[in-house]
Amino acid sequence: MKTIIKNATIVNEGRTFTGTVVIEGERIAKVIENSENSDFSEYSENAIDATGLLLLPGVIDTHVHFRDGGRSENPAGTFESESRAAIAGGVTSVVDMPNTNPQTTTLEALEQKEALAARVSAVNYGFMLGATNDNVDMLLATDPSRYAAIKLFLGSSTGNMLVNDPAVLDRLFEHSHKLIVAHCEDERVIQANLHNFKLEYQGTAGETAALHPKVRNTEACYLSTYHAIERARKYGTRLHIAHLSTATELDLLSNFDLDKKHITAEVTPNHLWFDDRDYPTLGNLIKCNPAIKSNDDRLALWAALYDGLIDTIATDHAPHPLEAKQRPYFDAPSGIPSIQHSLQMMLEAVFSKASAEGTDSAEHSDLLAMIVSKMCHNPATLFGIKERGFIRPGYYADLVLVEPAEFTVTRESLRYRCGWSPIEGQTLHTRVKQVFINGQPTDPDNAIIGKPLEF
Repeated sequence: MKTIIKNATIVNEGRTFTGTVVIEGERIAKVIENSENSDFSEYSENAIDATGLLLLPGVIDTHVHFRDGGRSENPAGTFESESRAAIAGGVTSVVDMPNTNPQTTTLEALEQKEALAARVSAVNYGFMLGATNDNVDMLLATDPSRYAAIKLFLGSSTGNMLVNDPAVLDRLFEHSHKLIVAHCEDERVIQANLHNFKLEYQGTAGETAALHPKVRNTEACYLSTYHAIERARKYGTRLHIAHLSTATELDLLSNFDLDKKHITAEVTPNHLWFDDRDYPTLGNLIKCNPAIKSNDDRLALWAALYDGLIDTIATDHAPHPLEAKQRPYFDAPSGIPSIQHSLQMMLEAVFSKASAEGTDSAEHSDLLAMIVSKMCHNPATLFGIKERGFIRPGYYADLVLVEPAEFTVTRESLRYRCGWSPIEGQTLHTRVKQVFINGQPTDPDNAIIGKPLEF
């Protein structure tokens, strides 16, 4: 089957231009620039007039917690539910984290997840293998094409996934041929802070989520990131720092072109959207690890996106039941469901300003190109995802059409199994109009099944 998307405003590889994309089967056949007067009569039955719409590569979210390892009873999210929420947000491919039940720290657990996703995932999918103090031999022996990256928790997580043995870390960093994605928070600092704040505040009116950036503070983040980067420099390891949250960590990074870096970094839309002024109203709803910190940190993270210090944007999507988030601070879980609106949250930097100013300036085009680079191009390049992340002939037709349109986020519109979002009630200025996955038009209610990513 052939389909055309004509007269779209295409944002791809640093450029914004009017053009048409021709899809044949699963792939992009042609990208035609300035095509308003071209003859597309042969495609008349499957033609979409995208005048006034943005056409972007499908978002590749390389950091999600879909909570579904195959054994959990009544999980807060499932691969089926969260992958459909991803479609609603223009996300066409995801990489799922290993801290599930069972943990993805063995090949058996990896195969179980692959089989589960093959049955129910509405988007394309890949997985990280998790490091432990006991499984480095398996990680080093596994075919690197089997999985997306090694996930390394340097702060506490589910089960025994905290890796704190220096000999294990040295061996992993010295011999890994796969990208290592590190959650960097110093466990000793966190535990000391947690002990002290519990003694002072637990069970009192002062036990609120505003403590979170003090428990998981800048020192905890900086120390862990510093030591991870020093190890990576010592051994020449490819290292990706997950979900940066502080201005101080940025001093450890470089703004070379992506193909010249072996140390890279990620930020989440939540750390760019919220800051510690939001804790009094949102409380545990924005409790996540690492903690959302000050407005100065938030602004520094935005600047680092422009400067090239930060290379990718990923959600760290982590659904929890609302009743669990309503527990007292020390008992409430960390994590924010965000995949359904991550692209729109980023596009707010363009379209809320454009709406206020009534202009479509070159500055806005540059910002659009930057967002597409960090959410589509760079994730594909960094993780070695084949033939996705760009609007190119021969690549899979993973595409998203975005409409400039104002709407308010409501609980009824959410696709998450957990049923809530911290941005409920907020007005956004773009809407995901149509999503294509592997050449097929799809939506959250459509049963199109995604494909495994190739690395």
